[in-house]
This record gives sequence, structure tokens and C-alpha cells, in this order.
Amino acid sequence: MDFGFSPRASELQDRMRSFMEQHVFPAEAVYDRQLAEGDDPHALPPVMTELKEKARAEGLWNLFMAHGDWGAGLTNLEYAPLAELAGRSIIGPEVFNCSAPDTGNMELLALFGTPEQQDRWLRPLLDAEIRSCFAMTEPEVASSDARNIRTRITRDGDSYVVNGRKWYTSGILDPDCKLIILMGKTDPDAPTYRQQSMLLIPRDTPGVTVLRDLPMFGYTDRLGHGDVLFEDVRVPVENILRGEGEGFALAQGRLGPGRMHYAMRAVGFAERALQLMCERVTERTAFGGPLADQGVVREWIARSRIEIEQLRLLVLKSAWLMDTVGNAAARMEVAAIKVAALEVAHKVVDRAVQAHGAAGVSDDTVLARLYAITRALRIADGPDEVHLRTVARQELAKYRKTGPKSEHRTTDTKAGAA
Repeated sequence: MDFGFSPRASELQDRMRSFMEQHVFPAEAVYDRQLAEGDDPHALPPVMTELKEKARAEGLWNLFMAHGDWGAGLTNLEYAPLAELAGRSIIGPEVFNCSAPDTGNMELLALFGTPEQQDRWLRPLLDAEIRSCFAMTEPEVASSDARNIRTRITRDGDSYVVNGRKWYTSGILDPDCKLIILMGKTDPDAPTYRQQSMLLIPRDTPGVTVLRDLPMFGYTDRLGHGDVLFEDVRVPVENILRGEGEGFALAQGRLGPGRMHYAMRAVGFAERALQLMCERVTERTAFGGPLADQGVVREWIARSRIEIEQLRLLVLKSAWLMDTVGNAAARMEVAAIKVAALEVAHKVVDRAVQAHGAAGVSDDTVLARLYAITRALRIADGPDEVHLRTVARQELAKYRKTGPKSEHRTTDTKAGAA
């Protein structure tokens, strides 16, 4: 495995690191203040518009997009450390037009959209002229199993008609959201993984009703997490993405790179939390000395550093495999990083909260929000248990195909004797 970065990738890391220090971190408090003072909690604060303009002018734009015709053309391995750097700030990914759910939606459109769909939706998304959302999760079923989806997409002449209810449709409350990519069933009688399809629905289509904005551990997200009702929502047949029955395959294709993005942003979360923890314990005194001199605190710091380094290497390996052998061949590693990343990030954030005491559970630092985000993301994009199931099945398959090998038993015996 070669985790060395190309000169271009290294230069982009240096530029993004500098941009984060000079522009993004200082803007966090301004962003929060403008959001609090605005009339709409989902409207884009003016400082974000300024940051986006600066990032685009410096060429730090659409770096996630691997397809050279549409974006920077970086490999997964080249983009991974950039996602980590952006992830050190909650507002970071959006600054560079590299934030979910738009990234996954843009990848879908780049890979599978028709030229007409790309002109109408992909180009304005890449230019940050509009935002989008992804409607898959449903409140009445366990949506981690796509077979459970109840939302129906019915063909009616030259149109598709959608009926169903989705929730935690992230991004739909943003005033700039113009596109919904919806996952629903076009044929419940088809083979299991050919029942689902994806449909492009303009946000202002009649019949789309946001019932409420759902909080996340009490926090209202700027993009909004909508509980959305679709009642006789009618769109032209050309709004189908790739074709009927392709929804499950498209979802799998969307989630592969997306999980790497999530994982590296989680590394960024953990690095930010560790930084805040170290700064806090060197500044605070208790029981006759700095908190940093307490053995338990030093253990928190040491374990956090070890876990972050382990996680980063696992994600880089996954990115390297995706680049060299493809997403399907890297399926186990991609599943593993989704579990490991949020577990590690949440654990490090939890230690940082403890080190901060009362300040850790307040909004005086970013830690409480990071705590909520890292916990919620263990459910989003497939709960941990789904990914653990994938890893276990891949591991067991090695033995079910070939049976137990004698060298395994020999090694075990020798280890036991030793």
C-alpha cells in the first residue's frame, strides 16, 4: 500500500490548512451569531457566502468530485486528508462546497444522470447556486433495510406519481434547496433489489409538504431535517434516475465514497476535540497542579491520539483500495470505517467534554454539538449494526468457501503452547 500523496495533493493540503486557520475557524462565532440573529434559522448566514467566494477564488472548490469533467479529479486517497481538514470545523465542508447531502447527490448525477438532468441540477449544485436533499429514511419502518421502504412511485402515462412519508430528509428546510432525490418502490413484486427506484423531484412540486423540522439531540440544524409528506406528487417520467429498479444499486454506489467522506470528517472532529482537550487541561489547575498532570487525563490524551492514528490509517487503506480495486472489492473496509470512525470520534469528544466540565456541556465550545453529531451519525447512513453485519459476513465467507485450514489449527496450537 502506498499512502504517499502526490505533489498536487500535498499542496492542496497546505492551502486548505492555511485557509482553515485564516478564514474558517475565525468565522465560526460570526456564523453562529448571524444564524441566531436571522429571521430564518435555515437561511445561509452572509459570512458563509463570503467564505465560499474566497474558497472558490483560491481553487478549493468541489474537491470531493473524483470525475475530472465535473470537479477536481482527485482520487479518494488524495481527497481523504482534505475531508479531514474541512471536518475540523462544523461549517468547514460547506465552505468548499463539499458538504452532505449535496456531495452524494452530485456524485449520483455525475455518474448516472442524463445530460438534461446534469444541466438542470448538477451544474447549479456544483456552482452552489442551489442545494439539494435526499429522501430515503421513513418513520414507519426500519429504513436500514431498503426492502422495507413503503413510499410508492407509480407510473401514470408520461408521469410518475409519488405517495409516502419520509423523515430526517436533511437539507430540505434550506431556502436554497431546489431538488429532492427520493428513493421509493416502483415495483413491489420485482426481485428484492429491483423494486426500488430514485426520482428527481423539484422542491416546489405540488404535494410536497414539510410537516415539521426535526431536531438532533435538541439542536436545530441549519439545513433542517424534514418530516416530509408526499401526496400525489407528479413529475415527468424523464425524472427517473438511470431507470426503474436501479434505486438499490444507485444507493450502494452513492454510499461508498460518502462513507469515506464521513469517516475522514470524523477524524477531523476527533482532532478538533483532542486539541480543545489538550488546551483546556494545560490551562486549568485542580488539586495543586495542572489537570494535564493528572494520570487519568494523560491516559485520555494518549488513548485519543492512538485511536485517531489507527482510524486514519484504516480510512486511508479503504480509500486506497477504492482507488485501486474498486468500491465493491473494498466493501468490508468501507463498512468498517463507518463504524470505527464515529465510535472513535464520539469517544474522543466525550473525553474532551469531561475535561471541560460544565463548559463541555454548554454551547461555549463546539464540543456539545460534536457530541450530538458523532452520536447521531452512528445511526445515519446506515446504523453501526448494519455495517458490522457486512464485516462479519465478509469475514465468515472466507471460511465457508474453503473450510477450516490446517495451518490455522497449527498456528493456534503453537500460540497456545507458547
